[in-house]
Amino acid sequence: MTDDSFELWDLRIEVVAPEGGAIYCNAKPGDWFELRGEMLYLPPGQGFSIYSLASVLPLLAAKQRQTHPNDWMSTDAEVACPDPNCSTRLRITRTGKRRFSHAETTAVPLPAASLPKET
Repeated sequence: MTDDSFELWDLRIEVVAPEGGAIYCNAKPGDWFELRGEMLYLPPGQGFSIYSLASVLPLLAAKQRQTHPNDWMSTDAEVACPDPNCSTRLRITRTGKRRFSHAETTAVPLPAASLPKET
């Protein structure tokens, strides 16, 4: 049996804002969602602005992967609200790693050369 596993970080994305800062996206500081694998989870009864989501979504797949410590993706954690007049930021925090199987996530097989040798 060959190991086709890989790991991704689970992420928590939380709304942060300076005290008294203007908020126009109907968010409240502390609102959050989590990304586990490809699945996005919100707490019951809480919404999230599609515009705020659109500002952070392109970065999430990269934040899930292990990056070099000097890479800005490893150090930068906050994304500005897309409304320039809104003071909120979306803070991305890596919360834990989750293991996945290549064969269970895609129909495309791994090239034989990339599979570990059986012992």
